Amino acid sequence: MQDLETRERDAGATARPSRPSALRRAGRALTPLVWLGPSLVLITVVVLWPVVEMVRTSFQKISSSGVTLGGNGTTNYTDLFDEDDLIPVVLRTLGWVAGIVITTMVLSLAIGQLLNSRFPGRRIVRWTVIVPWAASVLMTSLIWKWMLDNYSGLVNRVLLDLHLIDEPVNWLAHPWQAMLWMMWVAVFVSLPFASFVILAGLQTIPEDVYEAARVDGAGALRTYFGITLPLLRPSIMIASIINVINVFNSFPIIWAMTGGGPGHSTDTTTTFMYKLAFYDQNVGESGAMAVVNFVLILAMVLMYLRAARWREEVR
Repeated sequence: MQDLETRERDAGATARPSRPSALRRAGRALTPLVWLGPSLVLITVVVLWPVVEMVRTSFQKISSSGVTLGGNGTTNYTDLFDEDDLIPVVLRTLGWVAGIVITTMVLSLAIGQLLNSRFPGRRIVRWTVIVPWAASVLMTSLIWKWMLDNYSGLVNRVLLDLHLIDEPVNWLAHPWQAMLWMMWVAVFVSLPFASFVILAGLQTIPEDVYEAARVDGAGALRTYFGITLPLLRPSIMIASIINVINVFNSFPIIWAMTGGGPGHSTDTTTTFMYKLAFYDQNVGESGAMAVVNFVLILAMVLMYLRAARWREEVR
């Protein structure tokens, strides 16, 4: 009997330490949540909650004063897809984003290479490149609108003095000309960020790689396309994705220079969304347009990432 009690006592003594060890394991497993918790809360409040509210708004009927009048089913989406201007606006937006992002990335590769080379006054040039990015986008757009004025604008005056045009041109009155000028302004304000991302990527490439290429007899073009560009892939991807999102949601440039007019001829999805809410007084339909805009951005980013991954797998 004593042997049985002794065995039970020993078994209890050996079993008791396992409980604290299980608690310690659980504590170690939950420790990352202490550090990740604030980030998760911030992401939920700043990112996820607005997205949920945007989707919820697109299914409700909301008055012009912002009062929710109840659910509206899919009527907002039906009304949106019945808009005659929707398809032209979406196609124009896709062209707007593709043209600006491609032009920006090509020019930023050249500017980044220039800023990475050694020359007198390099620091001053680097600070100068930042200026369009540091300045207000709205003020930059208004300055360019003044420069393109058909009577007092600097562009017409220079072209007239050079005898390249015979009479002043109202550049922003013609949709295609206006879109090209606004795309140029968007490239102008997007270049600094993309150029400095490329510059940061160039500065991470080891010099030993270039020395090995020179020893192998590789020329400048072969070195650039065989070494520099592949090693810049992460920087190019980051700059491209952020530019796609920024350009897709670009509002001040278009609104300050043309207001999306005449009519909807220079609207993108962002300005079209604004007009639905404040001109047509249809907040629900504007919310539906916001959801469509959000889906288009996600689709473009995912397509770009998939294409970049496909090229990497092929190589």
